[in-house]
Amino acid sequence: MKTTVRIAAGLVAIPLVVAACGGDDSTAEGSGGQISYWLWDANQLPAYQECAEAFHESGTDVQVTIEQYGWDDYWNQITTGFVGGTAPDVFTNHLARYPQFVAQDQLLALDEYVERDGVDTSIYHEGLTQLWVGQDEQRYGLPKDWDTVAIFYNSEMVDEAGLSPEDMANLEWNPDDGGSYEAAIARLTVDANGVRGDEPGFDSNNVDVYGLGLAGAGEGFGQTEWSMYAFSNGWTHTDENPWGSQFNYDDPAFTEMVDWWRGLIEKGYMPSFAIADAGVSMMESYGAGNYAMVTEGSWNTGAYIELTGVETALAPTPVGPAGERASMFNGLADSIWAGTDNPDGAWEWVRFLASAECQDIVASHAVVFPAIEESTELAEAAFSERGIDVSPFTVHVEEGTTYLAPIADKWAEVTAIMGPTMDSIMSFSADTTALSDANAQVNALFQ
Repeated sequence: MKTTVRIAAGLVAIPLVVAACGGDDSTAEGSGGQISYWLWDANQLPAYQECAEAFHESGTDVQVTIEQYGWDDYWNQITTGFVGGTAPDVFTNHLARYPQFVAQDQLLALDEYVERDGVDTSIYHEGLTQLWVGQDEQRYGLPKDWDTVAIFYNSEMVDEAGLSPEDMANLEWNPDDGGSYEAAIARLTVDANGVRGDEPGFDSNNVDVYGLGLAGAGEGFGQTEWSMYAFSNGWTHTDENPWGSQFNYDDPAFTEMVDWWRGLIEKGYMPSFAIADAGVSMMESYGAGNYAMVTEGSWNTGAYIELTGVETALAPTPVGPAGERASMFNGLADSIWAGTDNPDGAWEWVRFLASAECQDIVASHAVVFPAIEESTELAEAAFSERGIDVSPFTVHVEEGTTYLAPIADKWAEVTAIMGPTMDSIMSFSADTTALSDANAQVNALFQ
């Protein structure tokens, strides 16, 4: 068997590694044949190449080709593949995407396979398995990993500002004056003359270091941009989750949060939307010393820690008016395309991806938190061996302050409305009153 790994940008797949796996040439019990597997996270490529090698060594005769595309290109390629019949047999799926794929009959239900092979779904973190059961009560994925959000900060900048790790670990915020969280952001902001954001004479129009970075306006999802503030202010995306049909973007708990958040731009503590949207990633700007701290997902931990010339530490999200901190809890899964020519081979790979053998391999790479509870413990140990304290992520699971990523139909349509709306608000071409009309448009989708 050959395990092929490709990394792709745009519409072009460029071979990265073509490795012949070890093992004999005997045909194992199973369907055999070839299958393609896609994912979007380049940081996870080595882990899944190793999984594919272990998969072959287990005796299978299924050949796996792995391809990786950047986030935006990934979904464009997936949807184009559905239409053109060139979609991958198996792909990493997202909670915000799969309801629409189910509605379009693009995913293969896994229930018969799960029952036939006696897959134990109790080994995964509580709640993850049920996320991938659609409104038709059929299963469309097996859990692979989970993530939460935390603060990544430049340790040297924090120290120079007179703040301690303890200060960073105990921040609180509110939509009125921002609390100690905004105070820390202001303190970490420095203008071109060396004046800090909380000092007299600060020039908000000539900033060298922004206290808080900005990746974008967050559309209607806001996972790493604003969801932790909104949730800790008593807000939720929908009337129920999963399968909500009434969105809450006009709720005062949300609009006052957005007013506060974009106010950081007016004060000069956070870069403008134009800067965030200029083509330089938030990670690059942070690595260049332009941002003192950012809010990011656990999947990017290794990438931030490995940045050259920056010592990065982690802190949990701030405690909000609701009296606790919060984080979106997102769980990914691997799904099978309904149009695959090799459903049995695809299932064999999905079953292996969801197994302890593969998820332990993923854990050893210290990139993400696997869905299996025991594998998560191995990942925590692997991070610790690299000197990384991941408790700012795991604290949400331990303390029950996670909020499920919104699962709803018509998410592409919701995004088409909320993306431009949030962009206009964060670029100051509109204010938060625009959220009322946008929310009405979103809810009209479900009438």
